[in-house]
Amino acid sequence: MLSLHDAAFVAGAARLADLPADYGREVAFTGRSNAGKSSALNRLTGQAGLARVSKTPGRTQQLNVFALDGGHRLIDLPGYGYAKVPEALRRRFAGLLEGYLHNRQSLCGLVLLADIRQGLKDEDQNLVRARGDIPILILLSKADKLSRGGQKARVLAVAKTVPEHCYVLPFSAHTGDGVDEARNRVEAFLRDGAR
Repeated sequence: MLSLHDAAFVAGAARLADLPADYGREVAFTGRSNAGKSSALNRLTGQAGLARVSKTPGRTQQLNVFALDGGHRLIDLPGYGYAKVPEALRRRFAGLLEGYLHNRQSLCGLVLLADIRQGLKDEDQNLVRARGDIPILILLSKADKLSRGGQKARVLAVAKTVPEHCYVLPFSAHTGDGVDEARNRVEAFLRDGAR
């Protein structure tokens, strides 16, 4: 039975050509720099040190590949939107991200992390609208920073702005809120593309 707990780091790809062969199924984690992608990966897999966590935005500078059983993979993508990254590097990240998201045949689901206090920015909205062919799980991270009522209001507000192939969930890697449901959805993406 497929389980995210079996994830193991296998490669860091600085170019699309460095990725494993494009077969099987993979779910990619994306979002703005410092949105909590690595923390989410660690919490969902139950492995505290699987993905490198940093308080410094822009730390992930390649596509990090984590293998699962049966040719399935999780991909940790570089963050976007961090102003202090040099322009040349920002362009390289943008090209890498765009090339991956639009050309990777094994991509069967996307997990978009966004800080619940900030909601979705224009770049996030553009991304979810560009990939209407796959299910997208939007994790509103750092949910522990808001009250339950605040979380619910933010989820409803974000859900009104995204297409129906998106599912919005409050999430906290710190407290574990939303972790079980998020894990179940990612595993379903990998099994059968279920939304």
